[in-house]
Amino acid sequence: MTAMTAYSEHIGVTIERPVEVVYAFAADPSNLPRWAAGLSAAIAEDSDGRWIADSPMGKVVVEFAPRNAYGVLDHIVTLESGERVDNPVRVVANDGGSDVVFTVRKHSGMSHDDFARDVAAVRADLEKLKQLLEDGIA
Repeated sequence: MTAMTAYSEHIGVTIERPVEVVYAFAADPSNLPRWAAGLSAAIAEDSDGRWIADSPMGKVVVEFAPRNAYGVLDHIVTLESGERVDNPVRVVANDGGSDVVFTVRKHSGMSHDDFARDVAAVRADLEKLKQLLEDGIA
């Protein structure tokens, strides 16, 4: 039997900073606590090169796509239960600025309210990223 395709929402923000600047900041896992409260209050690299984060979901392991020239910031979050959550993220050039697009998926068994909270958290995180970069804090 074929699995059902998950419902997705694409959450985006336009940032008035060059794509190279946005990608470099967002691709550095140590910056996550500064802008991604929905994922990480604190994050550290362990001796195996894995990133361990204290998140609203408990301790999680975060695996990041290798740095690349295409703006791919995908990451997989492994929850304490062992469940793996794939998070597609892109940074693309928009004239002299950048668009950041995060795909949020409604997973099997997730309530509509939980999905709405995830979408709101991602939107808030992207707005924080925009603020940090446009205000020159990052």
